[in-house]
Amino acid sequence: MNAPLTTNAHAQDGAKVTHEATVANSTGTITTLALTMMTVATVAHLTNDVQMAFYGLSSVTFFIGGCLLFFVPTGLVAAELASGWSQKGGIFRWVGEGLGRFPAIACLLILWFRMAFMFGSSIPTTAARTGFFTADFDRAVQFAEESHPLSISLPILLGWLVFYWFICWCATRGVKVFASIAKYGVIFGTFVPLAIITVLCLVWLAQGHRPAIDFDAASLIPTWQGMPTLALAAIVFLSYAGIDINAAHINNLKKPSKQFPLVVFISMVLSLGVFIVGTLVIAMVEPNINLVSTLVAVYRDLGAAIGFPQLYIVLYYLATFNTFAVLITNLAGPSRMLGEAGRSGFLPKWLQENNKFGMPSRLIYLQMGIMTAVAFVVFLLPNVEGFMALIGQLITILCMVYYIVMFVAFLKLRYDQPNRPRSFKVPGGMVGAWITAGVGMASATFAIALAFVPPAQLLHVIGSELNYILIILCMIGVVALACVLLYRASLRHTEWLDTNNNFAPFTWQIEGLAKPGRVASNVPSDVMCADQHAMGMPIKRSYDADEIVDLAQFADTQQTSERQHTVNTSQYEFRGLVEENS
Repeated sequence: MNAPLTTNAHAQDGAKVTHEATVANSTGTITTLALTMMTVATVAHLTNDVQMAFYGLSSVTFFIGGCLLFFVPTGLVAAELASGWSQKGGIFRWVGEGLGRFPAIACLLILWFRMAFMFGSSIPTTAARTGFFTADFDRAVQFAEESHPLSISLPILLGWLVFYWFICWCATRGVKVFASIAKYGVIFGTFVPLAIITVLCLVWLAQGHRPAIDFDAASLIPTWQGMPTLALAAIVFLSYAGIDINAAHINNLKKPSKQFPLVVFISMVLSLGVFIVGTLVIAMVEPNINLVSTLVAVYRDLGAAIGFPQLYIVLYYLATFNTFAVLITNLAGPSRMLGEAGRSGFLPKWLQENNKFGMPSRLIYLQMGIMTAVAFVVFLLPNVEGFMALIGQLITILCMVYYIVMFVAFLKLRYDQPNRPRSFKVPGGMVGAWITAGVGMASATFAIALAFVPPAQLLHVIGSELNYILIILCMIGVVALACVLLYRASLRHTEWLDTNNNFAPFTWQIEGLAKPGRVASNVPSDVMCADQHAMGMPIKRSYDADEIVDLAQFADTQQTSERQHTVNTSQYEFRGLVEENS
């Protein structure tokens, strides 16, 4: 352990460096509200409520249970990890700190591929519902449910792909652009329609209509239907995935370690509200649940309550704002994290390049290209339902493996770096940490186990459960092989390292360790990572693994520096204003 004099001097120097780095890197280009709306975009949508509406009031039990068993553990763990390691990289940073480089890059690739598969497979379904933009509701339902010749369906699909590629282009225009689009997209595409149908549902009930579901204590208890009931629980877990994705933009907050946990908790409350309120409104108004047309039918019926059945057209147009928000968020986040990590030597040079807006445009366009390819496969396959079921199961498994790794990294960091300051910690000490992560891992493992049970619609196509399991394992193997090959290639191609990137090393690298291990240091990670050479380069400012600093003194030094910076900034802005007006 360093001598007290050296340690204190190091801490004061670190405070100065950290403040300067924070001014440079934490740009404040994303507000707490904007990042909250972006996080809600990745989790909650009214379209997700339709499937759950079939279960009536018991859907509330499913949502609350899923929240307690998966959403809360995920949110608490993500909040602690972000508060302790708020540097660039998101999941890559967190997993890399706890488990090392390969699990970190594997998690990023899993996230990146998962988004490509998920959104690519949904594009043909979106195209089939184009008729809901017109005033002929019955014809729109018929068009969505029937197959059509290529001369009709292909131009519609191509039109939607042009729209998706436009969203992709918007995602490359920089943080301010996609943050604003995502913020207003969720507000007008999710919360405004939700508010409208909630108010109209009250009007509808006041007119004497009877709700299609019962509101009594017994209705809160789900009816046991065997495997379908278990599968529904897994679907609820998956619907809560994504609260951590926007950690990609954590350094665009003014105070990342404080604001991001707040973003997580607000997003959890808002997402749960969207799920429960939206599902209950749908369940009350529409007794016959149909995944294709139920939500739009609810819009129409509630509009009819005020003499405006064409309301569904207005709300369906508003839904395109949410499509904009969801896609732009899920294109920008994973690709941005992968691009930042990639410049540390994990990606070929041609994929690392940022455009003039600071976005990894080639990675974003590549992901959109994969989405387009998946969309055409889904569009052209004769047995679309079977392929969609396979893709859905693959997405579930990849998603849950991703979160299991995150939970393991969280627990390991509690043991390896127990003294590392975190502005938020999962309550309950180590017992609370184990309960939180244990419940989350058990829920994720449960969802993975169910994904290996073939859906009924696949058995007659695949032939046996063994064939189904082999197909799923092969699909997982392809993704795993891609992760291994890319990682091994990065070890051989040292020229992939961008020596000018500003992606800080892991703290265990700064402390001179060959891999993550137990340390006693209490030096904040932002102090250690500030003013360092790029990850992959020699460490510029090393720290002892057992270094202890006076955190109170460090905080006082940093607050003084921040106040001085505020005064200097205000004086600069005042002088600029005077010069401009004169």
